[in-house]
Amino acid sequence: MSYFSFQSLQRYFLTGLFIIVPAWGTVLILYTLFEALEGMTADLVWALFRVTVPGSGITFFCLLVLWVGMGTTYLIGQRIHQKFEASLEQIPFVRSIYYTLKSMADVLKFGERFGHSKVVAFPFPREGMWALGFDMGLPPRRLQISSEGQLIMVFVPTAIHPFTGYLAFVPEDRVNRIQLRPEEAMKMEFSAGLYRPPSGWLTPARLPLTP
Repeated sequence: MSYFSFQSLQRYFLTGLFIIVPAWGTVLILYTLFEALEGMTADLVWALFRVTVPGSGITFFCLLVLWVGMGTTYLIGQRIHQKFEASLEQIPFVRSIYYTLKSMADVLKFGERFGHSKVVAFPFPREGMWALGFDMGLPPRRLQISSEGQLIMVFVPTAIHPFTGYLAFVPEDRVNRIQLRPEEAMKMEFSAGLYRPPSGWLTPARLPLTP
C-alpha cells in the first residue's frame, strides 16, 4: 500500500488528530488556569505589598497542589474529598466537566499503574474474538479453581477512562504475551485502532510472566 494513498493520508490525519486534540486541550486548560491565578495573585500581592512578583500564579498553583496533596493523603482529607465529589455529582453540567478533567488527569498516573505490566492478547469476550489487555499477575489462591490450569489476571481497559474496564481471570495457556509497550496499547485503544504501532508488535514477548 502506498504511503500517500487516500486511505493512508486519511489514517495519518485521524491519528494525528487524536494525538494533537487532547494535548492542545490540556495546554489550553493549563494556560487559562495559570493566567487566572496570575491575575488573582498579582492583584493580591500588589494590594498587600505594592510590588509585582512575576510567576506568582505558578507559585501559588504549586503550593495549592502540595497543600491539597498533603491533605488528601490522610483520612480526614480523603473524607473531605469524597464529600466534595459527592456534592459535584448532584450538579449535572458541573459533574460532566469535573469527571472529564479528572479522566485527563488520571491518564498521567497510567505509567505508575501499568508501566511494568505486560501487554497480552487473548480471546475476549468469547471465542473467536480477541482483545488487548494488561497482565496483572496471579490472583489469590482461592480463585485458582479452573480445571483448565493456572489462572492469571488480565485487565482490559475501556475508553474513555483508562482505569475502567474488565478484570478477567484467564487460563495462562490462552494468554499470548506480545511485543507491545503499555503506552502503545493504550494509544491503539483510545484511537479506536487508528493508531498503528511499529511492525513486529504481535510477535511473542521474550520476558516471562512476573508473579
